[in-house]
Amino acid sequence: MSTRSPFNINLKTGTLKPLSISLLALLMLAFIPLALAFQYQSALPGYTYHFPQDHASHPSYKTEWWYYTGHLKTAQGKRYGYELTFFRVGSDAKQVQPKSTNPWNTNNLYAAHFALSDENNRQFHYSEKLNRAGLNVAGARTDTYYTWNELWSVEQLGDKMLLRADSPDGKQDIHLLLSSEKAPVIHGLNGVSQKASCKGCASHYYSLTRLKTEGVLFLDGKATPVTGLSWMDHEFGSNQLAANQKGWDWFSVQFNDNTELMLYLLRQDNGAIDPNSSGTWVDLNGESHHLTLNDFTVKTTGQSWTSPATKGKYPMGWQVSVPSQRLNFSVTPAFQNQELFTKGSTGVAYWEGSAIAQGSRYGKPITGQAYVEMTGYAAQGVKGKL
Repeated sequence: MSTRSPFNINLKTGTLKPLSISLLALLMLAFIPLALAFQYQSALPGYTYHFPQDHASHPSYKTEWWYYTGHLKTAQGKRYGYELTFFRVGSDAKQVQPKSTNPWNTNNLYAAHFALSDENNRQFHYSEKLNRAGLNVAGARTDTYYTWNELWSVEQLGDKMLLRADSPDGKQDIHLLLSSEKAPVIHGLNGVSQKASCKGCASHYYSLTRLKTEGVLFLDGKATPVTGLSWMDHEFGSNQLAANQKGWDWFSVQFNDNTELMLYLLRQDNGAIDPNSSGTWVDLNGESHHLTLNDFTVKTTGQSWTSPATKGKYPMGWQVSVPSQRLNFSVTPAFQNQELFTKGSTGVAYWEGSAIAQGSRYGKPITGQAYVEMTGYAAQGVKGKL
């Protein structure tokens, strides 16, 4: 069983890096001599979800993330993809008084990523943040859904969610209001999404697969109304990937017939696809159907792109088949360079970008909007989403 944490801190630079041995406990000892070891809860079968309470934070688990991706369009037909992600990672030690008012506590560290894909101009912009909870700079509430990192935030407003993010130069900002058209979809079986064969190598993982989106996109200070569709992932667990797992390819697709699909392929060091890879098909009524690795195929088309920044070589096209739905379609990125190299937060490189789906289901044409995430292709490692 791996004890690897997806976020580890570099004491010299203050950045988090994907090392195999956590240094967070040493950091805690340096700041809080009276700290004691804390046993994080494992993601185990039998978990019962409660909504909307489960949108809030789960600090008894070591890692947690709230992931938003979506597709926006203006009245003039311009198209944009966006990613807004909030991460929480618990330290390897807890204060003796976990409810202490000490503003400099290091119980949790918080990272966040914001990316905007300008599809018409084939331009990609991203920014990142890394903070601890001190002085209320970043955090995630447990009593209601509200997580923030400086001025970036997502919060529950009745049955809607409000997202805010901006770039450091103020040239790309979003203020978006999201409302779900379907109930939360729980991935995996018996309350857990298994990522490796070891006990507890899993997460509690659910999605809001079809979020009606409206709001304002600020470009170079100019406000432009936008509409579209978003997808939200929320995961929490304490020990997921095994030592022999190199990275993953993750796909979310929102089809034009009001159905959705999520797939992830876990790649092993030897190039094989891990048998714990899986997915979820969501029908037009919102009912979810678990897919094992034997229930779908994903094949690359042979096209690729090499990052000039990290030298990572990423696939740039896929053919996907789900025989139970007689579904066959291609996934093509909106454009190639949608890589984030998060040296100032999680310390890794990964590709996450807007894509287009096109194919057939039951012999009839079908199209869709997709998002793809690929980790482990660059030497900088993988980040802790799955």
